[in-house]
Amino acid sequence: MSPARAQGPAAGAPSRPLGAVLAEGRALVLDGGLSNQLEAQGCDLSDALWSARLLADGPEQIEAAHAAYVRAGARVLITASYQADFEGFARRGIGSAEAVGLFARSVELARRAAGAVERDVWVAASVGPYGAVTADGAEYRGRYGLTVRELERFHRPRVEALAAAGPDVLALETVPDMDEAEALLRVAGECGLPVWLSYTVAGSRTRAGQPLDEAFALAAGCGQVIAAGVNCCDPADADAAVRTAAEATGKPVVVYPNSGERWDAEARRWAGGPTFDPGRAAAWREAGARLVGGCCRVGPATIAELATALGGGGGAGEGGEGGAGGAGG
Repeated sequence: MSPARAQGPAAGAPSRPLGAVLAEGRALVLDGGLSNQLEAQGCDLSDALWSARLLADGPEQIEAAHAAYVRAGARVLITASYQADFEGFARRGIGSAEAVGLFARSVELARRAAGAVERDVWVAASVGPYGAVTADGAEYRGRYGLTVRELERFHRPRVEALAAAGPDVLALETVPDMDEAEALLRVAGECGLPVWLSYTVAGSRTRAGQPLDEAFALAAGCGQVIAAGVNCCDPADADAAVRTAAEATGKPVVVYPNSGERWDAEARRWAGGPTFDPGRAAAWREAGARLVGGCCRVGPATIAELATALGGGGGAGEGGEGGAGGAGG
């Protein structure tokens, strides 16, 4: 498969590039967890492909979930491609050509939901980590035993398929490891699209244990990176991470933590209570955050509060919170 190149604005794309808006210092609201909204709509996500299964089996559900976040005030939608990969599709009898079409569909569904309102809403194509595709929680550990070159080979077909679909930005998200970040940045560099790089962290380190200032330094000199930061982490860990990202990269910061609940892998359920506080957004913005949203278990109602806290307006989302999910997506 030859490297994909950005082909210019897609039909229905926003009037301005996302990077240009961020460079002006504006803070934009991201969406929340796609999986929890899909489950609130009654979808079964027990398949290994997780929310990506619905690209084939229930695309209308994905579009409805995106629409709920648009109504809540989200200005950036993240596609349902986090856990999608060619091997996973192949195990369901979906060939390469059809899989390319499903990657493209993930962008199309978000674009259609974005086009339902008369304001710019950008589409970020989700490129989840290798550990998300193995569906065994490895994105919370990193250190897969793969070389940077091997990770490049894994990610390249996914990035090419998504880039060819014409999103506004690639979201290299929930990255647990500097090696994977390096691989993703190399592959994304072949496609010509802007990207954001977002690590999942524990305290002041990546999930693989690397210091965050070193991890963010990978993005500092990369002009293709329009934002760097963290997602799929405890909201409390995001406070210091936003400052570190801003200092280490000199770029706008992206931050979208989980609800604060903890996933119990053995019991297959969420434990504890939510600690995500939209009131934190003002401090994140002051520290350099320009893309602010939520990840797992953060639903439209909370995104609506976040939009209000950031001055973005937006009414309460329909469908509520609810539903269990995993990381990302």
